[in-house]
Amino acid sequence: MRTAEQDTYRIAEDIRSRVSVEEDVVPGPEAGVATSKVELAYELVRERIVSGAYTPGYRLVLGSLARELGSSPVPVREAVRRLEAEGLVEFERHVGATVRGLDPVEYRWTMETLAVVEGAAVGQALPLLTADDLAEARRLNDLLRAELAGFERGEPDTQLFSQLNQRLHRTLAGRCPNPHLLELVDRGWHRLSTLRTSVFSLVPDRTHQSVAEHDALLDLIASGAPAAEVETAAREHRAATLRAVLAHEAAARNPEETR
Repeated sequence: MRTAEQDTYRIAEDIRSRVSVEEDVVPGPEAGVATSKVELAYELVRERIVSGAYTPGYRLVLGSLARELGSSPVPVREAVRRLEAEGLVEFERHVGATVRGLDPVEYRWTMETLAVVEGAAVGQALPLLTADDLAEARRLNDLLRAELAGFERGEPDTQLFSQLNQRLHRTLAGRCPNPHLLELVDRGWHRLSTLRTSVFSLVPDRTHQSVAEHDALLDLIASGAPAAEVETAAREHRAATLRAVLAHEAAARNPEETR
């Protein structure tokens, strides 16, 4: 399992590879704040929230994060403000900045909408999907399958799993000839990322089911099934994830009822 120090070093190296020496002295949102330091703090905290390392309610101590990053608290504060604007962090009175929990209502609305528009996009893309598209989708699902071992060991890379999952979904929907429909799909994905990028950190058992459902969907497409049948399967795949997350949230709110 990666340590916090390894995460910090990896993200720092990635940011530094994309930020020039000159940018290190460009003023940020507050006078005297180096843009690269704000970006570094933002990337670090966001990845830990997304990966599930920082769970809902986790208190973000600005001073501790600043010491970890070797900076003053100012860039960390700016980074936290950005995360608050994205809906990933909230400020509680007498507590400070904490990781925001999943809003079940917003999540349900977003997933229900995405299930409809993404299912329709896959259905419309069906006649245009090539053998290479299907091969790529199967390759991505094999990569997802390989990641299951990490979940079984208790060392999941939920962010990588989510990224691969999204790439597979985009591979199937991307050939949709309706640009307005694709725009709605993209908006749904973006909305999910502001609510919680990786639902697999909440419901890790869903990973095995998701990979199996991908296999079934790809087999259905390869069999030459009608577009309406493929659309229904794609929609149900999304709905199954929604049901798993809502069940998890209900159990977390009412633990006595699950005993």
